[in-house]
Amino acid sequence: MLKKDVISTDDILLILCTSVKRVLSAATKTQIEYSPMVQKITRTCLRPDIGCFVLFDGGFSGLVIINFSAQSAMELYRAYMMSMGMPESELATRHTSEEVGNMLGELMNQIVGDFTGKIGSELLVSINQNQPKMLTINKEVLVSIDTNLDQPQARRVAFSTAGHNVFYMELAMDRTKFIKLHDFESEEINPDRIVEEINQKNLAAQSSSAPQNANQSLVDQDLLDELGI
Repeated sequence: MLKKDVISTDDILLILCTSVKRVLSAATKTQIEYSPMVQKITRTCLRPDIGCFVLFDGGFSGLVIINFSAQSAMELYRAYMMSMGMPESELATRHTSEEVGNMLGELMNQIVGDFTGKIGSELLVSINQNQPKMLTINKEVLVSIDTNLDQPQARRVAFSTAGHNVFYMELAMDRTKFIKLHDFESEEINPDRIVEEINQKNLAAQSSSAPQNANQSLVDQDLLDELGI
C-alpha cells in the first residue's frame, strides 16, 4: 500500500504504471520496464501503429491510452501466445492481424482491471471501466473524456519490452487528492491468478473458433464515427 497520508494524481499514475508492468510481465513471461521520468502533456492521442483506449469512472473519471509500435505489439503478442503453448508456425505475422488486436485489447482489459482493483484496495474508491477499444492507425487521433473536468491533467510514460521496443501509456484525469483520515488494511490482488484465468478462457475460445483473416481491419466504423473521423 502507498505509505502516504495524501495521494495525488501522480500517485494514481504510479499505481497504473505498476499495473501495466505487472500484468504484461506476467502475461508474456518477459521483463517490462517503465521510465522513471514522466512527461506532462496537454492532450491525449491514439498514435500509430496500434492505439488502445479505455474510459473509467466512478470515484473519479479518467482515460487510459496505450500506443504500441508495430514492433512492440508483435513482440508482446508472440511472447504471450507462445507462453500459452501456441506453436510459432501458427502465430500471426502482421500487426494488423485481428488476432494481435484482440490479444492487446484483452491485455488492456486485464491492466485496467488490475488498476481498478488496486484503487479499490488501496484508496477504498470504486471505479468502473468500459470495454477497451483498439485501432490500427497511421496518423494521430485526438481522444478526450466526454465530461467536464475542473482541472484536467495528462501524463505520458514510456515503457520498454525485453527486446528494447518502446510503447507509451497516456493517462488523463481530473487533478485530485485523497487524504487518509486513519490507517486501514488493504486486500492484495494477485495479477498472476487473473492472467491465468484469462489464459484459460482464451485457450478455450481459440480451440472452438475458426481462423480469422490476418489482414482484417480492426477499425470499427461506428467507433470512427463517434471519434469524428
